[in-house]
Amino acid sequence: PMKMYMFEAGILKSQQHFFTLNKGVDAPFDVPVPFALIDHPKGKVLFDTGNAYETVHDKEKHWGAILAAYDPVMREDQWCVNAIQKVGVAPEDIRYVVLSHLHLDHAGGVGHFPNAQYVVQRDELHFAYVPDPYMKLAYIRKDFDKDVPWLILEGWRDDGFDLYGDGAITLHFTPGHTPGHQSALVHLQNSGPTFLAADSCYTSDNLENGTLPGLMWNAGDTVRSVNRMRHLKDAHGVTVMTGHDPEAWKSVRQAPAFYD
Repeated sequence: PMKMYMFEAGILKSQQHFFTLNKGVDAPFDVPVPFALIDHPKGKVLFDTGNAYETVHDKEKHWGAILAAYDPVMREDQWCVNAIQKVGVAPEDIRYVVLSHLHLDHAGGVGHFPNAQYVVQRDELHFAYVPDPYMKLAYIRKDFDKDVPWLILEGWRDDGFDLYGDGAITLHFTPGHTPGHQSALVHLQNSGPTFLAADSCYTSDNLENGTLPGLMWNAGDTVRSVNRMRHLKDAHGVTVMTGHDPEAWKSVRQAPAFYD
């Protein structure tokens, strides 16, 4: 069976209201920065890559003004390239890097996996280069503006894209947080189907209570994406793994432990 390893690329020191709209205004909120390694028989897949290596030693220069809202704290061994080597995986072993979106805490490893295709939504790639002003600081162009082999998906037309053609890993268009956000549904033999929501659903409060996140491109799309995963959870028994929930993260098995 496949194995799925969960990693933490450090944390973001932030405030709660950025993740739960109008709740916990200015309350300190330290959130995990997760990414996943899926060991599929046909090739290894990364889902997101966390923060860039530069945030370890020079985050002020690399991230700039956004540090006032999101302050990354990451060790060298937590950077995605180093972290996966703890489970015996080299960067050259990665076949696909699936990017939920291109925000600074998800695209920090682009270009560091030499044999990988980088799977992204066209709407996301376009928006990352020309974002709306209120989201401009969340995209670090030097993270993703690289000559890598992109595998570009086309929104709803490619919804449910089957990465290996066997139903094991399917990619789902979940816009709202950004225009081109995507999530992954991983069908694990023993652990059951698991939906990697990333930032389409930050916290259990977003999922269970319908609380909006504090940062989003489109509120209506956000609600529809969360409603969709709520249906997967309630009607199909899918486990939804939220993107930045410090409480939920405590119960997640972290590498070298795994889900299978």
